[in-house]
This record gives sequence, structure tokens and C-alpha cells, in this order.
Amino acid sequence: MPGRKRAMPVRSQAFALEDYSFCYPDTQQATLNHLTLSIEQGQRVVITGPSGCGKSSLLYLLNRLYPANCDGIVSGSLDIYGKQSDRYEAGEINKTIATVFQDPDAQFCMPTVEEELAFTLENLHTPREDMQYRIDAILSKTGLVEYRKRIIQTLSGGWKQRVATACALIMEPKCLLLDEPLTHLDPVTAMEFVSWLDALQAEHQLTVVAIEHKLELWGAFFDREIALTKDGTIGKDAAFDAKSPTFFTRRKRSIRQDTLLAAEQLTVSKNGIRLISDISLALISGQVTVVAGPNGSGKSTLLKALCGIYKPFTGSLRGKPAGYVPQSPEQLFLTTTVEDELAFSGKSSPAEIKRLLDGLFLQQIAYAHPFSISHGQKRRVATGAMVADKRKVLLLDEPTAGQDEQSLKELYELIDAHAQEGCAIVIVTHDMNFASSVADSILLMKAGSLTGIFDPALLWGNDELLQEHRLLAPKGTKAYAPAFA
Repeated sequence: MPGRKRAMPVRSQAFALEDYSFCYPDTQQATLNHLTLSIEQGQRVVITGPSGCGKSSLLYLLNRLYPANCDGIVSGSLDIYGKQSDRYEAGEINKTIATVFQDPDAQFCMPTVEEELAFTLENLHTPREDMQYRIDAILSKTGLVEYRKRIIQTLSGGWKQRVATACALIMEPKCLLLDEPLTHLDPVTAMEFVSWLDALQAEHQLTVVAIEHKLELWGAFFDREIALTKDGTIGKDAAFDAKSPTFFTRRKRSIRQDTLLAAEQLTVSKNGIRLISDISLALISGQVTVVAGPNGSGKSTLLKALCGIYKPFTGSLRGKPAGYVPQSPEQLFLTTTVEDELAFSGKSSPAEIKRLLDGLFLQQIAYAHPFSISHGQKRRVATGAMVADKRKVLLLDEPTAGQDEQSLKELYELIDAHAQEGCAIVIVTHDMNFASSVADSILLMKAGSLTGIFDPALLWGNDELLQEHRLLAPKGTKAYAPAFA
């Protein structure tokens, strides 16, 4: 695992920003303000900062996606590999810089993994006689050989992220831009990804620039941290210092005995493929259940089955209708402002909507378009809309992704308060620190089946069970093991 300190030789600059600012169209306040910084070829840099501070915007400026594709307003100068950014021809930068987006679905164009890789090479005008060799090599390097013919949209979020990374690396770039690449990976897979990227970067001297909130899984991978403030300025630019994971004090809740939603022998199939099998569970009033397990184990499928998106192949579902927030929350948006999105159901008063906006740190963007805000903010908007709809059962798929520490705290408070009011809440997450803070029980899944429902305190001490499900116990518990020495 990466943990060694590397001597940093003098290198050429990959990026140089001088008094650089960026403002989205139709907004008065700039997202990024007067940034002056440089990143050298071969450096490993992490960009941090509160949700919505402009981290993704900065990444998209570095790869020329912005302002070319959003009519944004820029000032100052940006040089990319010694050339002014606005002098690059359309598509020229893609031969040098590859990007993995936070939502991998946003970059897929073809149905299967192999076709997506081939499409990437075709856009680079790769000779046909070289394509098969490069596809075979990258499938092997990324552990995707068995997924060559798989339909991408049938894969879990974690496997999609790996496919997106493979598509970036097959371009053989000088620089790799990563927007929260560990978001949808189970903890062990995340550690393996970092270890693999460490070896790859060392071999090819890639420049790596990543956005990340959960730094503990990266160990000593990064050389340097650029911390943005909420105003879009640079608050800190210094040598990287690994941080402890976010942790909240576990509260006791009064769990009632009312069953709000129950599944019996639930089995779901799609396109002839069995996704989950024979799952029986009961969601109890006042209880928070965390669903955990390896990538591709059926966690998101279970949530889609519980809310009725996937119809049971066999088995039954009975109880109250559930509110569902998917991994890509923009799929739910129906209005043109954040405030209207929360108020859309008409079941909450204006005063209740205001409390939600304040509690979820959404007041400053209340009149922004839901599609224009950050991924972390989108998740909070979608969660708030389901709370405003007064659903008694909430199903949240990766709600902690893209959230800074303060946003996680407010999300925890919202979930806890909703449970105290008698709701049943199910959370799919790979963040075991958050799970240990909020969960009354943890439902483990593997290969589409329910392994069991466990008391969190007992689970954290069971090394064998954690290893089987590719999980890491939270810091401070018996089975906790830091990502890297």
C-alpha cells in the first residue's frame, strides 16, 4: 500500500493559474476567485473544501470542459502544459488529460464495456490493428477481463467507476483528473484502487489531481493538498497531511414495533439475470438500517425493489410507499429551483421548507437550478424533497457521497430526527464511520443475497465477517485497521 515518501524532482509545469476566476452564466457571484497556483508534471495533488465551493468546476477548467461547454466567464490566465488553455483546439486536450467524473454514467456512450473502450480509442484515431491489444491490456490491468461483454448499465456504481477509470487510462494520458473516485467503492476495493493507482503513477509518472472528502482511505498517496474555501479562494496550499475520518456520537433512539414495510422472499431478475434472491426483512418504525457489502452485491437493487422501481420476480412486498433517493439524485428533479424542488409535493408548509433549507445548508442556493449545483448539494436537495414529502419510509442510496464534514453532520441530524419521529430509514453506504454513528442495525449483502442483519457493535468485532464483505470497521473499534501504515 502507498505510504512511502517520494523525493520530488524539479519538473515542468502541468498547470499554471494566475489570478484566475470563473463565473457561471446568469450568476452574479464567481465560483472561483483569483486563484494563483501551479501543479508540476508527476505531482499527486488532492483538492479539498466544503461541498459547493467549486472543486469540480476547477477540475473541469483544467480539462477545458469549462468554459467551452457552459458559456462561463473567465478572467486571468491558465496555462496547460506550457500552452494557453484557450489556444487548444476542440478535443486536442483529450490526448493529454483524461478525466473520471464523479457520476460515471455521465461519460458512457456505448452499451458494453469493450465497446466503450473501443469507442474511446476510435475518438483518438487509434489504428485498428493496435486497438485489441490496448483493450486487452487495460481490461487486465483494471480487473475487468470477465466484464468485457457486460452491459454497463447492469453494473453496480462501483464497477461503473472502474470502467470509467479504464476508459481514462486507455488513452495513455500525461494527467489523470479524478472527481471523488472512491465514492461508490466498498472500503477494501477503495484501498485496492489507491494501491493500484500508486503503482501506475510511479510507473508512468502521471500527474494525478483528485477531488476527495474521505482522505483516510488514501493514506500517504498525495504529495500536496489544495484546500478551497466556501468563497472559491485558496485557503491552504501545502504538503498533504492525512486526516482522521469523520465520526459522530451514536445516540440512542426509541425503536417502536410497528412494521412500516416488509419484504418476503423477494427475488428480482432483469434481462434474465438474477439480481437479488429470497430476501426477507421488515422495516420498523424509528429504526435506521444500513445496507453494506461489496460492490455489485445487490444493495442498490434492493432499494429499487423496496420502492417499486423493480417489480418482484417472486415474493411479495407490503406496507407504506417508500421515498427513494438514488445515487444520481438529478433523476428526481422536476423544477427549476432548489426551493421549488423541496416544496414540489405540497405536503410541507413554507416554514417547514425554510427549516429544511437551513438545516441542509441549502439556503444560499435556494433559487439556483438543481442541475447547476454540486453533486453533494444535489443529494441533499433530493433527500430534503423526500423528507418534505413526509414519507414514513426513506431509502437513501449513498447519501454521504460528496459531503463535507459539516454537511455529514447535518445529514446525520436530519436522519436521526426523522427516525425519532417514527420513520424507518434505510441507507446504502460504504462509509462505515457514518454507519456506526447512525445505524441501529446493519444488513449485509453478498452476491445478491442477504447474509444477515447484525448489531453494529457485534459486527465491528467480527474480522471474518468484515473481510467476507470487503468492509473496514470504523476507527476506534476492535477490528479497525488503518488503510496504510
